[in-house]
Amino acid sequence: MRIFMVAAGCVTLAGCMTAGETVSFKASNPQQKALMRDGQPALVSRQKSSVLLVRPAARQLQANGRPVFVVGINNLSRQPVEFRVGPVEAVQHAAGSDFEMKIVTYEMLVQEEKNRQVAAALLTGVAAGANAYSASRAGYGHYTTPSGRTGTFYSPTAAAIAQGNAAAQNEAMISATIETGQRNMAVLEQAVIKDNTLPPGEWFGGQLHLAPPTDQGGAQKSYTIVITVGSDRHVIDVAQGPPGV
Repeated sequence: MRIFMVAAGCVTLAGCMTAGETVSFKASNPQQKALMRDGQPALVSRQKSSVLLVRPAARQLQANGRPVFVVGINNLSRQPVEFRVGPVEAVQHAAGSDFEMKIVTYEMLVQEEKNRQVAAALLTGVAAGANAYSASRAGYGHYTTPSGRTGTFYSPTAAAIAQGNAAAQNEAMISATIETGQRNMAVLEQAVIKDNTLPPGEWFGGQLHLAPPTDQGGAQKSYTIVITVGSDRHVIDVAQGPPGV
């Protein structure tokens, strides 16, 4: 159960913004039970060789953002069982039709973070260049004498101080950009669910990220997540919408 609690507490880039929709679960068979865990809705699904617990990663989901769920899996059998992200499915039910909701894998999230880091590095470079240019001009000034004569002057001391300050600011910006990227990558590594072999009795889990469901004009959205563990097939029915809907 520890991995279930740790993953629930982790915050990642996608799907962890505070917003205005909540989630509820519906037990679809006698082997399932909808309940509350720490004030949040959750579902327990038991099959022949595994137990699955699922709950939203945040108390509220972003209305048009990716739903993120924390999934905990326990191997009840006496043999190792396989969990793979690839076979996980999510389907939205709307207007009498079904629409696939893509599973956003760890690899996809890592690539998104790499792209974000490239963009952040470019912006940091532009800001650093502007700082350096401003510093290079800091030693120059203009003067006007009492007689009205004007001119320019250059102060090496002022230039040196400005350039030193700019260098310190640029170093801080670059370090902050690098540290943020490293921290985001570490959070993804720790939190997002990945392929795993579960020995007998072991708990395993992490965050499952889905593509946003199609908006229903403020009405409740309904979708099903299917998670396969070994030969077990856990079907999770989810309702998502504004509080009170």
